[in-house]
Amino acid sequence: MVKFLVRALFATLSLTVFLNLFTSVVLAQRTYEPTTESLSKHEVPDWFKDAKLGIFIHWGVYSVPGYAPLTGELNKVVAERGWEYWFENNPYSEWYYNSMKLEGSPTYKYHRTTYGEGFTYDEFIPRFNAAIANWNPSKWAKLFSKVGARYVVLTTKHHDGFLLWPSKTINQPGRVATRDIVGELTQAVRKEGMRMGVYYSGGLDWSFKDTTITDFNTLVGAIIQEKAYADYANAHWRELIDRYQPSILWNDLGYPIGQANEIMAYFYNRVPDGVVNDRFDLGGQLGLHFDFSTPEYSQLTQIETKKWESTRGLGYSFGYNQNDTDLNMISVDELIDLFVDIVSKNGNLLLNIGPKADGSISQVQLERLEGLGKWLDVNGKAIFGSRYWIRAEDLTPENIRVRYTTNKGKLYAILLDEPTIRKVTIPGVILPKKAKITLLGVGGKLEWQQYGQNLSITLPNRSLVKKSSAYTLEISCQDLRNWHRESTDR
Repeated sequence: MVKFLVRALFATLSLTVFLNLFTSVVLAQRTYEPTTESLSKHEVPDWFKDAKLGIFIHWGVYSVPGYAPLTGELNKVVAERGWEYWFENNPYSEWYYNSMKLEGSPTYKYHRTTYGEGFTYDEFIPRFNAAIANWNPSKWAKLFSKVGARYVVLTTKHHDGFLLWPSKTINQPGRVATRDIVGELTQAVRKEGMRMGVYYSGGLDWSFKDTTITDFNTLVGAIIQEKAYADYANAHWRELIDRYQPSILWNDLGYPIGQANEIMAYFYNRVPDGVVNDRFDLGGQLGLHFDFSTPEYSQLTQIETKKWESTRGLGYSFGYNQNDTDLNMISVDELIDLFVDIVSKNGNLLLNIGPKADGSISQVQLERLEGLGKWLDVNGKAIFGSRYWIRAEDLTPENIRVRYTTNKGKLYAILLDEPTIRKVTIPGVILPKKAKITLLGVGGKLEWQQYGQNLSITLPNRSLVKKSSAYTLEISCQDLRNWHRESTDR
């Protein structure tokens, strides 16, 4: 009877499901040692490849002042003005403590004008703890799920050393939230069917080493290497892993040398299908293992076969910034174009929100999240669960930017610009005669013709198409697999 049931089970399972089950069993059985050789055998799980969209949350004591100058995006400012200018005019509000100490900086002036010269950063702590009393984690989780996020990453400890969970390992009394923010949000996120990740500032902790950072050299020098701190940070990571079983370890700004492998092995042996980012190794100088890289406020120019995740805020900051307006924030159209481009090149987008101290999310942030969610309601088939194609992008003769993805045997060509005429020509795509093309969100097949290596498609009458930030053409045919690489091969 058992053998019959087993045969019946395997007969009903698709090959993909079987392979996923087999992979899960293998992952669960593997034991990892704290060596790069052993850790490098860890494979990025399909759930992370499928996910595409995560929500990053920077929330903490710095959310109380919620201030930073609108200097610009990280890479552009550093390229044009240098690191010293960046730190003096730091647009990251989560760096408020460091910025308020830089004499003459905008944050230095703002702090003294608003709170007075003698007001310390620690005096914001009781204000934050009072503000979080009415925070509703379920409301956050429902919003993120509605937007289409598949995972959430929360700052459990940022550079100021303030903890968002009731840790057993405390450096300074009082530097901890009065609610178990990590635990409550983890529960709410999982209830909505998403995965939970934890951010931890492994390299910096100003409650341990109060270094004022003015340029890149002082940043590198501020990374703590003392054994006492290594023990402290290791205890925190183990506590977060044991207590919350996160799916993602998102470290930041390096880690005490010689310690990271121990944490990664500890994590993989308890969460086999978890993933680890590349920031235990600042600048990649130590050759440490990682599952995915994390370019910040930037994207790639071509397909990267190793998994990566672009991260950025909706404005110039990760933490809440009271100065944010529509003028300095990414528009919905720009956000969708950015997201599609990232996905077409094998990336995920970890999109940050910066809540106010009371947990509320500003209207300008909500508008962008909701706009992305509405687009995904129609076009999600081209995004979630997709893989990159043989190339990521094209420009049509009509000057329309195109990005490609594949999913379940179908090719998706996503038009990032508004077509001005009904004919659009996709270069370098040759279809068999029985191929079918549709426009997501509109019923019916589209007419198409093959002219050599160019595919000419007749779009629906404009009156039938709702205006969108990007338009997705779905191309399907029986022998599609013969002319593009199969998703499961990656």
